Amino acid sequence: MAALKYAGLEDTDSEEELPPGWEERTTKDGWVYYANHLEEKTQWEHPKSGKRKRVAGDLPYGWEQETDENGQVYFVDHINKRTTYLDPRLAFTVEDNPVKPNPRQKYDGNSTAMEILQGRDLSGKVAIITGANSGIGFETAKSLALHGAHVILACRRLSRGSDAVQRIIGEWHKAKVEAMTLDLASLQSVQHFAEAFKSKNLPLHILICNAAVFGVPWCLTEDGLESTFQVNHLGHFYLVQLLEEVLCQSSPARVVVVSSESHRFTEIKDSSGKLDFRLLSPPKEEYWAMLAYNRSKLCNILFSSELNRRLSPHGVTSNAVHPGNMIYSSIHRNWWVYTLLFTLARPFTKSM
Repeated sequence: MAALKYAGLEDTDSEEELPPGWEERTTKDGWVYYANHLEEKTQWEHPKSGKRKRVAGDLPYGWEQETDENGQVYFVDHINKRTTYLDPRLAFTVEDNPVKPNPRQKYDGNSTAMEILQGRDLSGKVAIITGANSGIGFETAKSLALHGAHVILACRRLSRGSDAVQRIIGEWHKAKVEAMTLDLASLQSVQHFAEAFKSKNLPLHILICNAAVFGVPWCLTEDGLESTFQVNHLGHFYLVQLLEEVLCQSSPARVVVVSSESHRFTEIKDSSGKLDFRLLSPPKEEYWAMLAYNRSKLCNILFSSELNRRLSPHGVTSNAVHPGNMIYSSIHRNWWVYTLLFTLARPFTKSM
C-alpha cells in the first residue's frame, strides 16, 4: 500500500480511473496511450491496470482529427464549433492484450505494412524513399506518411512522383509528402538531389534505398558505367555518402537497403579470390541481365553491412532487407518472359 500511496494510486476507486496528473490520449490510428504530466513521460499501458487499449469505431458525425504544429493529435467538433485533445471515442475503447509473440515470429509473410506500423506515431520524422512513385517504394511511402512522417519521394521523373503524392494526399489530406527529382543513373543528379535536400534544413531519420532496375538491356550511363550496377548500387552508395552527415546529426536514424535473396547466386571475385571490378560493370559481350542484377544486390548487402559497422557508433543503423520473392510490381516490365514468370507466380507471392 505504501508503494501505491507514493505513486498516487490509492486515491482512485476504479481500476480504470486515472491517478492524479495522468491523461489519456490517442494516436492517429486509434491506439490509446497515457501521459504522466508530473514525470513528463508517456506509456502504452494503463498506469493502474497495465492494460493496453484502442478506440473502437469511427469518429462521431461532425468530428475531424487534426494534428497541431507539435505533432499532437487533436479533434475538431464542427457542429458545436470547438476543439479538444480528448478523443471522443475514448468512451468506447476495447482492450488489446494479445499474447506476446516470440520476437523472431512477430511478423511473417502475411504481415502488411500497416500492421507493422500499427500504434506508431512518426510525427516529426523525415524519410527519403528512392523510387517511391510505384511498387514497394510507393506502398512504403504511403504507410509512413499515413503514420505522420514527412516523406520525400525521390523519383527519376518528377511528374510520376507528383502523381504519387496526390494519391497519398487523397487518402489523408494532412499527409506531409513531396516529390523531388533523383536519377540514380546520373551521379550529377544524385549530387543535385542531396544539395536540394540539404537546402531544406530538415533532419533525416529514415533513408530507404529502394529504387532498382531488373532485366534491362546492356547500356552505359552518362558516367560510363553499366546501368544496373549504377542504379541499383553505386547511385545509392553515393547518395548515402552525401547525406551521411545529416543522418548522424539526426540520430537515432536508419538506412534501409532493399536487396534480394538473389544476391546468393553470384560472385564478384576473380579466380584468385580478389574483387573483380570488371564483373561489376561488364562490357556488352560479357553482360547477362539476371547476373548483373544479382551482383548489384550482393553489393547492396556488403554495403549495408559495412555502413552499419561504421555508422552505428554514431546512432545510425543500416539494414538490408529482402522484400519477398517475385513480388508483382513493375520491376519485371523490361522483358515479356519476366512478366510471364511474375504473372504465373503472383497467386503464390506476397502482394504489394
